[in-house]
Amino acid sequence: MSSATLQKPAARGGFNRDRFENGLFRVLKPLTIIVLLIVAVFPFYYMVLLSFRTLDSLLQDPGALWISVDELDLSTYFEVLAPVSDGGQGFVVFMRNSLLVALSTVALTLLVAIPGSYAVSRLAFFGRRQVSGLFLAVYFFPSILLAVPLFVFFTQVGLRGSLVGLVIVYVSQVAAVSIYTLRNYFATVPVSLEEAAAIDGCNRLQTMWKISLPLAMPALVSNGLFIFMIAWNEFLFALLFLVEKRDSWTVSLGLSQLSGSIEVPTTVLMAGSVILTLPIIILFFASERLLVGGLTAGAEKG
Repeated sequence: MSSATLQKPAARGGFNRDRFENGLFRVLKPLTIIVLLIVAVFPFYYMVLLSFRTLDSLLQDPGALWISVDELDLSTYFEVLAPVSDGGQGFVVFMRNSLLVALSTVALTLLVAIPGSYAVSRLAFFGRRQVSGLFLAVYFFPSILLAVPLFVFFTQVGLRGSLVGLVIVYVSQVAAVSIYTLRNYFATVPVSLEEAAAIDGCNRLQTMWKISLPLAMPALVSNGLFIFMIAWNEFLFALLFLVEKRDSWTVSLGLSQLSGSIEVPTTVLMAGSVILTLPIIILFFASERLLVGGLTAGAEKG
């Protein structure tokens, strides 16, 4: 007799493993999503809620998770954004400095990383694989190891307290890992397209500009957003280089001043935290589609 005839049919109403697992996953999937959303969203929601409350209402009911429209208070944001001369915290200046530093870091890093990653992914030269590994190895060194040498160096050249020096440090920190990540993205661009462009008379630079860069745009956007978040939130080097010059402070440095002062109410601190976080959230949702494409591109080639 064949093996098919020897198999006994499953008893009706008996245990079915496949049905059990599918039913279990149907229940666990929404529960897991809900738990993750609560863990991720609730801290930000509570931070925003505290920033709109008055200090008196907070002291009376610190655990309130909902307030009426009449209780909303925008004075904390006015205090955070107002200049120091008017009794505020001067966060408008800090945001301007952070935006200038972050955008400059993104532009200069991509200016270095795009040709570097393209060369590593397309050009054949001695030590090509070793160079790629070295780019990633640079990122493994903790920033604290470089803090003292960089502090002494920039003091000697007169760039301490300057936003230009801070941008140089940020570019040197993220350029290596940007080259490493973009290398994988350029490797996904079919070589046949570049060969066709070369037959049409394009040189290497024109091929990269007209063929490779447009196809790798999602990767460039995701990489630029990653660089922007690092430069916007970075604190250690901003503290080392800018602490003596308040007019050059970034948002993260200004927020640390609020958290370290016993004279600043919690509501004002939360308002500053919202201001620090909001630009990143807006950028993320504005570039979500390109960001997802950039994160998945290059996954098959390394």
